[in-house]
Amino acid sequence: MRFRTPKRVAIVGNGGMGEGAAQAIDAADIVIRFNDCRSYGSGGCRTDVVAVCNTGLPAKTMLGSIGWRTHPAVVAATEIWSVRDSEKFAELRPVLASSHPELGDFCDDYTSQFVIFCAATAKTHIVIDRTVHEAIDHALLAFEAGRYVVPSSGMIVIGWVLQKFPDHDIVLAGFDHNGWEWHPFAAERQLVEHYIAAGRISRLDASLPVSPHQGA
Repeated sequence: MRFRTPKRVAIVGNGGMGEGAAQAIDAADIVIRFNDCRSYGSGGCRTDVVAVCNTGLPAKTMLGSIGWRTHPAVVAATEIWSVRDSEKFAELRPVLASSHPELGDFCDDYTSQFVIFCAATAKTHIVIDRTVHEAIDHALLAFEAGRYVVPSSGMIVIGWVLQKFPDHDIVLAGFDHNGWEWHPFAAERQLVEHYIAAGRISRLDASLPVSPHQGA
């Protein structure tokens, strides 16, 4: 990634934004958004990276949508990060076929189509390695995550950014830790608070009013 030496990385979920968040996000050196970029507008406009679920219905929907392909955040991004390692999800498929048969298309892999999209639009494509996913799984054990399918995209990206930019100021906005029932959101909230207490990340909107939308 060829940015000027970054000082602040803003990871912007699709949850509620405090007043003034947009200006602070746009002032960051790197701004990361998710999937359909619902944070765009209330969470500023600058976008350097769009992190996507590259398997299942979310991936199929994005790739098939002209609206997604032409969204100003997607157009502006120089990188697309696929959060799901193909080999990891291929291994999950038979496990989920037994435990969650209703998730029949969950592991369908669309990574190659994101690669094609990035090649056609002069963007860099990165797949976040399975070791990040597995490290988050391990970290969540300390917080009684219970039975879940996979960590959220937001949590995977947090783990990746902590690894990729260890010396930078990493801030979160729009993370309500609510959403799909098979993400371990309660445990993820506790893990994020653990990282905050350790001084590894902070919440940009911690002291600002938050609206009740779903998070990343």
